[in-house]
Amino acid sequence: MTDASGAVFVDLDRTLIGSASGPILQAAMVAEGVLPSGRSIPGERYLYGFYNSFGETAPFMGLARAAARLMKGRSPEAVRRAGAASVEALIDLVQPWALEVLGAHRAEGRLLVLATTSPFDLISPLAEALDFDDVIATRYQAIDGVYTGRLDGRFTWGLGKRDAAREWAAAHSIDMTDCHVYSDSFFDVPVLSAVGHPHPLNADPRLAAVALVKRWPLEHWDRPPGVPSVVGLEPYHLLRPFFRPEAFPYARFTVAGVEHVPAEGPVILVSNHRSYFDVAALGMVAAKIGRPTRFMGKQELFDAPVVGQLARALGGIPVDRDSAPGDSMRMATTALRAGEAVFVLPQGTIPRGEAFFDPVLFGKTGAARLAADTGATVIPIAVWGTEMVWPRSAKVPNVTAIQHPPRVIVTVGPPVAMGGTDMVADTAMLMGTIADMLPAEAREVHVPTDEELAATRPSA
Repeated sequence: MTDASGAVFVDLDRTLIGSASGPILQAAMVAEGVLPSGRSIPGERYLYGFYNSFGETAPFMGLARAAARLMKGRSPEAVRRAGAASVEALIDLVQPWALEVLGAHRAEGRLLVLATTSPFDLISPLAEALDFDDVIATRYQAIDGVYTGRLDGRFTWGLGKRDAAREWAAAHSIDMTDCHVYSDSFFDVPVLSAVGHPHPLNADPRLAAVALVKRWPLEHWDRPPGVPSVVGLEPYHLLRPFFRPEAFPYARFTVAGVEHVPAEGPVILVSNHRSYFDVAALGMVAAKIGRPTRFMGKQELFDAPVVGQLARALGGIPVDRDSAPGDSMRMATTALRAGEAVFVLPQGTIPRGEAFFDPVLFGKTGAARLAADTGATVIPIAVWGTEMVWPRSAKVPNVTAIQHPPRVIVTVGPPVAMGGTDMVADTAMLMGTIADMLPAEAREVHVPTDEELAATRPSA
């Protein structure tokens, strides 16, 4: 008997990793002397290119099955060494959100099983490195320390993978209705249908059609949950062309310093907050970065009709300080650990009254804590003039100022080194950096008029 509350069977190629493992594994076997160098399948590059785009085909898997004969006389130990040598390169291909999802399953008491057609000896080192509990894979028969050219048991593909999963579950006293399967392949429909929780993931066209009929949710691990994609394009990519100065003729933008934002890796983009129009200003930065960005926003934004759905589709992270204050930090941490870029506005809400004119900026410690937890690069952003386009007191921006549009200045600074031990001090330093990047007038003590004060408060 086992105390596990179920099992999670995870396919390898185009599921756990974003592409085929074959080229990496083959190179490792050549390096270990298992395979001769300079020998490959005719048109191999195009076969793998097709596989990465459209998934498995029966002829391709026929070649995989025939590989057992090609391994006759070769050493299982050498194959295991090749598998170990390929681990680092394969881990680099693990999809960004995969480990977060699998970690959540483990936290709920489920066992993790790598279920793949790939040879057991070759792929077991990867499963060990990723802390899987077990492996279901194709095994090659070995006698006297060499492969015989035959399979040891079934070919773990199609019905064979389903039967292997059933046998594994029975051996561990786990009910298949309590199990999950993640796979991209139409040929895994048998095992997907055999469990209580099927997850078509990065589904090939035929599996996507089956999922539509069976009402299985289509999932992805290359972006946050809830963010759709069409041929690799997220809503970010579709909206990006519209975040350009010409789209906002009632404001004149100056955006500088975007080159400071790393092209890849986890990034926390930290900005001050002056207006609802900050969304447009920061959207200009996001468009120039050229990589999908996430943002933390108040729960009310995500509850709003249409706008809320769009915010979620863009990968927004709702901040609900009343009922679930920790969820937003967990989601942002996950995004950063997946290598994403996340906008954070430490002030939380637009300052009101005299606080709006205070040269000293104050913020909550969320950005500092995220940096300490993830090691992400922290980029400060100073926004100025957005309140002239859309003051807090107005329900909509002033779109009539086309002849004399207000100037909106967005300055992106170089990375800020955070101490990582004193969150309050780090936050004060970060907000001070942003304040120093604002125009000189922002640092002058200003006594606001009654009209200016009224503009900082929401309309009734």
